[in-house]
Amino acid sequence: MRVWAVANQKGGVGKTTTSIALAGLLADAGKRVVVVDLDPHGSMTSYFGHDPDSLEHSSFDLFQHKGSVPRGLPQQLLLPTSHERISLLPSSTALATLERQSPGQSGLGLVIAKSLAQLWEDFDHAVIDSPPLLGVLMVNALAASQQLVIPVQTEFLAVKGLERMVNTLAMINRSRQQALPYTIVPTLFDRRTQASMSTLRVLRNNYLEHLWPAYIPVDTRLRDASRAGLTPSQFDKNSRGVIAYRALLKNLLAQQIAAQVA
Repeated sequence: MRVWAVANQKGGVGKTTTSIALAGLLADAGKRVVVVDLDPHGSMTSYFGHDPDSLEHSSFDLFQHKGSVPRGLPQQLLLPTSHERISLLPSSTALATLERQSPGQSGLGLVIAKSLAQLWEDFDHAVIDSPPLLGVLMVNALAASQQLVIPVQTEFLAVKGLERMVNTLAMINRSRQQALPYTIVPTLFDRRTQASMSTLRVLRNNYLEHLWPAYIPVDTRLRDASRAGLTPSQFDKNSRGVIAYRALLKNLLAQQIAAQVA
């Protein structure tokens, strides 16, 4: 299994859309994919038609065993999605209470890594949607992943959020055996606006080494897909957004192959 996390410490930058779009394209290619919703807002869970406010069981259950994960629990929590090759490990609003519970509990930072280890033979890819907050949930996402995708909305405040995210990653990397590779993905790009154009220039000037050279455009078909509960490629495989995400996936897979060779 390959594990990718999608994270940024700023909300509204396209994390959930990016997670689901990439998962959908992987599934379209025949891969078995598990998507993990670690955001207490439960956007990914809601996207696929499940209510994070009323779910009896969710990813929150994984954190209730003092850092260990009972055998078989991750499989029991999986829910279906609109795509037959995608399974969902859902969120619930109870995750918001985790930060208050976690002080004094050791081992909570590796709960998701331990959970995915139990699913290792069942799936080819895992895609983790992270909350826009540095805490035990984001630490779990980064600790479990082999590749990080950082969506950045092409506007000024999102660049400030990127600075915080890169600093967080540097801190996390000090506790990892090897640095977590990451790709910065410009999102919600609209070439008609000065904000998008100037932000893209800033990203290319300051983060070129880790920047995906293209961008995800503003595309109402992505919003329409979420309303329908379908992955973007299920909804409209030829939309501008899906074409862009297809190019991004190709880039990420090429990076993965290069890392394996190295």
